[in-house]
Amino acid sequence: MITLRKHIILVLFGAVGLLASAQPHLRTPEMYLGVHGGALGSMYSFTPRLNGTEHFLDAVFLSGNGGLVFRYSAHKCCGLQVEINYMQKGWRENADRADYSVHYTRKLDYIEVPFLTHIYFGKPSFRGFVNLGPQIGYCFRQTELGTRNTATPDAPQYAPIDNRFDWGIAGGLGFYYRHVKAGLFQLEARFNYSLGDTFSNSKTAFFSQSHAMDVSVNLGYFIPIPSAQPHNKKK
Repeated sequence: MITLRKHIILVLFGAVGLLASAQPHLRTPEMYLGVHGGALGSMYSFTPRLNGTEHFLDAVFLSGNGGLVFRYSAHKCCGLQVEINYMQKGWRENADRADYSVHYTRKLDYIEVPFLTHIYFGKPSFRGFVNLGPQIGYCFRQTELGTRNTATPDAPQYAPIDNRFDWGIAGGLGFYYRHVKAGLFQLEARFNYSLGDTFSNSKTAFFSQSHAMDVSVNLGYFIPIPSAQPHNKKK
């Protein structure tokens, strides 16, 4: 069930998109195709938290992410950005106690597609920007490493995930430098928040909530795509 908080978040993102579309048109649209990639830190939020596992979620799962980016700007100060990304999410459990020990890692490999409103400001050669929008994803592989909790080896978080499809929101902040001949070089920090539950949240399921939160820092390189015709021929 979608909570009120999730509804509010989606409404805010919709308002940003409507505001961006109301901006004046550019004479010639800007189009870029590029790649980006970098480091990602992932944490999972589970409700309820398992008894006797204070270590659970205390360790950030570090991995990488990267993908292809298409950016189209037909309005002054804003545009649309679509990506196809590979992201490796997951969680880690590490503890050595008198009554149990655990050294466990769950890796979840996702293909994600964000649809972002790209808001930029500054000079043509050097701009700051904000990216905001929804994303959808699919987990195509899950991997277990290490040893499960010796006291509860059949705990719910060790089961295969129930929902391979995911959806959520993404927000990024960064800047880029554009060279006339060399292309565009970009640095971005991004936060991703999943709104879908990884495990079942039915009335008979153990978890009522199980979703990921990710922070990434990415470098990107883009090349311009020549526009076929000006968006507006009027002077």
